[in-house]
Amino acid sequence: MRTEELLYYLMTTIFCAEFFPQVLIFTQKKKLSIAKSHHQNPHVFRCSSSYSESKNTSNYRSPQRGNKVISTENNNRPPNPHLPFYKDFKETHFTKLLHRSCKAGNYDEGLYLLECMMNSGHKADVILCTKLIKGFFNSKSVDKAVKVMDILETYGEPDIFAYNAYISGLCKVNRIDSANGVLSRMRARGFSPDIVTYNILIGSLCNRGKLDLALKMLDQLMDDRCLPTVITYTILIEATILEGGIGEAMKLFDEILSRGLKPDMYTYNTVIRGMCREGLMDEAFDFVRSLTSRNCKPDVISYNILLRALLNQGKWDDGAELINEMFSNRCEFNVVTYSIMISALCREGQLDEAINLLKIMIDEGLTPDTYTFDPLISALCREGRLDLAIAFLDYMISSGCFPDIVNYNTILSALCKNGKSEEAMEVFSKLDESGCPPDVSTYNTMVSALWNNGDRIRAYRLLSDMFTKGISPDGITYNSLISCLCREGMVDGAIELLGDMRKIGFLPTVVTYNIVLLGLCKAHRIGGAVLMLEEMVEKGCRPNETSYVLLVEGIGFAGWRVEAMELANTLCERSVISNQSLRRLDRTFPVVDVYGSFVQTEIKS
Repeated sequence: MRTEELLYYLMTTIFCAEFFPQVLIFTQKKKLSIAKSHHQNPHVFRCSSSYSESKNTSNYRSPQRGNKVISTENNNRPPNPHLPFYKDFKETHFTKLLHRSCKAGNYDEGLYLLECMMNSGHKADVILCTKLIKGFFNSKSVDKAVKVMDILETYGEPDIFAYNAYISGLCKVNRIDSANGVLSRMRARGFSPDIVTYNILIGSLCNRGKLDLALKMLDQLMDDRCLPTVITYTILIEATILEGGIGEAMKLFDEILSRGLKPDMYTYNTVIRGMCREGLMDEAFDFVRSLTSRNCKPDVISYNILLRALLNQGKWDDGAELINEMFSNRCEFNVVTYSIMISALCREGQLDEAINLLKIMIDEGLTPDTYTFDPLISALCREGRLDLAIAFLDYMISSGCFPDIVNYNTILSALCKNGKSEEAMEVFSKLDESGCPPDVSTYNTMVSALWNNGDRIRAYRLLSDMFTKGISPDGITYNSLISCLCREGMVDGAIELLGDMRKIGFLPTVVTYNIVLLGLCKAHRIGGAVLMLEEMVEKGCRPNETSYVLLVEGIGFAGWRVEAMELANTLCERSVISNQSLRRLDRTFPVVDVYGSFVQTEIKS
């Protein structure tokens, strides 16, 4: 026996004895046959008789549908008094292994064990199958989750919890039609959807902007004599605020009260957020103060919503009053409260005050998170205080708050803008090992920086690396590349890239077209610029003021000043460009009359 076979045999026998020692009485009559899977797990085995090899071993991994179960064990085996007990133990063994696989997150191994159980004639355990379904959906292995449910429906008895987990997973991957099909299968098996089922479907529809279908689902819910809960209405209120406004949402809130349901703080905070979103601050404050009459007390989330809205509007005095009210109501600040104030101070350029507030927050025993540090790092980078920004990044890491890719992108962008592309490349090269892989924004920043520094070879290498890692370019990627090509005078290459952009489904924006217009005008290709403007309109992209100003400047710099200013005046008369733009163009392209005097364009006030 080879060393590898001996090792497999010893590990399998020891593991087998650990779970069912009575199996050892069969060791002289039986041989162990390792069932090697793609996991190469020596603990997964089958015990086959030396005189009863199954004829259907080719179907071992693929259980057939129906009442007949494919098994690797020979049904003609001579009766043995120990066999029923052994079979029970084998099922327990498989169940323990399957449970262990689910707990460890080894869902592929769990599916393999489930298939082995079915081949051995055992029943699918609904709890373990539900865990597998959730695990596969969480790991984006949708087909395998579907396979587990198929096995459960064929060889087991699914319950409402299994169906709800399955429907939830389908909704998360945008398979709404499949989820609705599961509802029909549930009813066929005698299960009625419960409120959890409906809440999952309504929530999924609302998340995809299909409020009208979600409201129809609410009607279907009631037709099925299933009573909506506060959660049902809160989901609908959130969606209605986004699509129909707070006025329509309040009708649903009133419906909650008319049904005798008691809203919870999540519902109240959703309404407060909706009012603040529309700038109805007085109504929001009145609503918060009415909560005491509803036997409910505003929490820190309620105050944070109000505080964020006030500081976003620059109402610092009102914000200070609100903070005093929080103190008087013994509502303690949390990390979000401090983060809101720090972010507002950074926007106002009061960086030192923001840093002092961060120190107070830490002294209070609160741990800042990435949302706390992000505005500080962004503000420091904007002001060119890169050393301090990087120091904050180091502090985050040392205190156990690991920066996310947004923090790194902010630092990288600032380094590149300050001409420190080599330092940026050094940070970029360490992103993977720091557990924060670069995203498309990271690549956009670095490619533009390298190109602008004349290092096209490394820029191309980064693009190749980006595609190799499966990171898809976005509109900014294309805009950056088109801009780089135009600046280098490679306008034809930019136009070709514009066409490629459309072919793969990215619609060029007015910014994209303006970049190409600028490139054409700089190359004095005025005819091409006019054609590009026409193409914009044909493709449904409306030119803006910058588009027309670029064309006028192109005509003027090409030597046709009079024609340029005539076009500018016409555009201004039609309110296509502003008086301010016309004045600037008039200074750039002064027109000389026949007597040698400069003619100033008459600009209407």
